Amino acid sequence: MKIGMCMFLWTTSVGPEHEALLADIRETGFDGVEIPVFEGEPEDYAKLGELLDSLGLERTAVSALGDPAHDLISPSINVRNDAVDRMKWVLECTRALGADRVSGPLHSVLGQFSGASPTPDEFERAVESQQRVGELASACKVTVGLEALNRFECYLVNTMDDLCGLVRRVGHPNIKAMYDTFHCNIEETDPIGALTRNKDQIAHIHISENDRGVPGRGNIDWSATFEAIRSIGYDDWLTIEAFGRGLPDLAAATKVWRDFAESPEAVYRDGFAHISGHLAKGASHANG
Repeated sequence: MKIGMCMFLWTTSVGPEHEALLADIRETGFDGVEIPVFEGEPEDYAKLGELLDSLGLERTAVSALGDPAHDLISPSINVRNDAVDRMKWVLECTRALGADRVSGPLHSVLGQFSGASPTPDEFERAVESQQRVGELASACKVTVGLEALNRFECYLVNTMDDLCGLVRRVGHPNIKAMYDTFHCNIEETDPIGALTRNKDQIAHIHISENDRGVPGRGNIDWSATFEAIRSIGYDDWLTIEAFGRGLPDLAAATKVWRDFAESPEAVYRDGFAHISGHLAKGASHANG
């Protein structure tokens, strides 16, 4: 298992100015970081990858579609084409970074609503668009981990069953699903069952507390969650995703109006201890 830290807590644009922070994340014990891909060029991400290599940090990527001009389920073929082009850029930056996956709500526009449930036509357009993205992802040797978001952030797929139903319809090996404990805590009547019955599609996991703060300080049933992760045979990234008020635009997008921890350091240091403690407990039970 690998433990990662999403850089959303600080920025959507990681650069050399974050070297000291990245070094401390590595010193804390993290295997890698999750890098936001929202701006720049592949060459910028290649340089960042070199910096991460020098620090001994592996990496994954995260992104989202925030512009209505990049709508993969739009009735307009021109808009969908532009959205696929945007995904091509995301995938090329991810490859240049040296990451093998990019995760996020990369199925529809974040925060865009129709005022109704998703239609069969929207779902069909989602399948067709993801199949096109899958081909691009395959060429880049990158896996896309689609994320189900809660009903207040998107309407296309809110539950893991909805998401994995879409992924199965897409039927492409480079289009998979991500499990996020924060969103599942809102939308799932049985968050553990949502994970275990969709285990064949899970390619990435976000560890996120119910308030987006320090993992382990909220009301998510972490013992059951980590037991379920072990039971499905998952042995990949467990990445902390938390948010703060440091970036006004990101704070507004994630509806963060207050601080959830005394400091960012508390989030990643206590969060790392939380995850590693559960992993050690699980290993002890397995050996005992």
